[in-house]
Amino acid sequence: MASLFFSQKPLQERTMAKAYFVSIYHAIHDENALAAYAKLAGPALVAGGGRVLSRGMPAVVKEQGEMMRTVLIEFDSVEIALKAYDSPAYKEALALLGNAVDREIRILEGV
Repeated sequence: MASLFFSQKPLQERTMAKAYFVSIYHAIHDENALAAYAKLAGPALVAGGGRVLSRGMPAVVKEQGEMMRTVLIEFDSVEIALKAYDSPAYKEALALLGNAVDREIRILEGV
């Protein structure tokens, strides 16, 4: 049975797909550090080719989801997203964030 959720082509055979950079904040320990990070992080990721699609608290959470701050940024490819994440400008933002939050970053390839 074909999956509706996964591409049937191997990664190397696919055309370049968009990528989605997802930040999920499990806990925020220092709002000031998060604000300082955000002032630099958004512009750094946009300069690296990102387009902020959504940020903030979810409108609705279903099933076992939890109401947590989430940020969704679109890039033209996984490679571009990784380059933006590894950029000096984003590293500067991360240095300001320090241990102010417990979060996870996921970079997903579009289908």
